[in-house]
Amino acid sequence: MQRSVRISAVIIACTLGVAACNPTLRSHGHRYGINVEPEVTVAEDTQQTVLQRFGNPSTRGTFETNTWYYISATRESLAYLRPSTRDRRIIAITFDDTGVVSEVNEYGLDDGRVVAYSSTETPTRGRELSILEQLLGNVGTLPNEQFGGEQNLPGGAGGPRRDQ
Repeated sequence: MQRSVRISAVIIACTLGVAACNPTLRSHGHRYGINVEPEVTVAEDTQQTVLQRFGNPSTRGTFETNTWYYISATRESLAYLRPSTRDRRIIAITFDDTGVVSEVNEYGLDDGRVVAYSSTETPTRGRELSILEQLLGNVGTLPNEQFGGEQNLPGGAGGPRRDQ
């Protein structure tokens, strides 16, 4: 009896361990129906027909506002590992000035580029000041002519000055 309980416990533990390693798939963005290929005809479809067929775009071009992007991605998570993108599909539809489709491009995961960010700092003009120079740098540097005469003082009321 004890042996069969131990064997059952080992089998259950192995089953749970294997089940924990199954990948979790998550879909993001614009989704198409099963086995449905998006069809957009150049010089025939308009913004209205594209909206009716696909709905609102995922995003629009920043500089080319007449380009609509429909983006979809599938990400795979495996246990505690960082999720990875399994599939990506971007359809870029460009319209001319009259709202008719002028160009359709499709991009996949292979078309993406890895961008290497630079961790260096952008240099600034001038010189670097020490803490003491920053704290005491303006001591005694205000000219005396600013405190008299017709000039407005910083932080003043901003209205016209009265002559006394």
